[in-house]
Amino acid sequence: MNEIKLDGILETALYCENLNAAEIFYGRILGLEKEQRAGNRHVFFRCGQSMLLIFNPNETIKEPSSPDMPVPPHGSTGEGHVCFKASAEELDGIMEALDENDIFVEADFRWPNGARSIYIRDPAGNSVEFAEPRLWNIED
Repeated sequence: MNEIKLDGILETALYCENLNAAEIFYGRILGLEKEQRAGNRHVFFRCGQSMLLIFNPNETIKEPSSPDMPVPPHGSTGEGHVCFKASAEELDGIMEALDENDIFVEADFRWPNGARSIYIRDPAGNSVEFAEPRLWNIED
């Protein structure tokens, strides 16, 4: 039997009805590079070697309109979660940027292994975390 071995996550998706607010939050405030926007359906951002996909759940639950793009309907309700990796020094800069943009920090603490995490909310209420990779014993 063949064994599947995966080596990374190519993309992560969150859902937000207000794509304009998401575009400002992830693009302007968090500094992610916008890769693509399709009307009120989605906005995609590059994050290093991965992609963050922000979908409007009211649009992605619809059947595909083109046979050339047969992406199955999908969506989510409630608040999702994403965690961005950041070094200790980058976390200090992130805290400054969050303060400059009047973004409320829900939590800023150290895990039992000493890794630091910062938690905030995006415009849709999704939990956004910034953490040192050593949280999961991953080398930076």
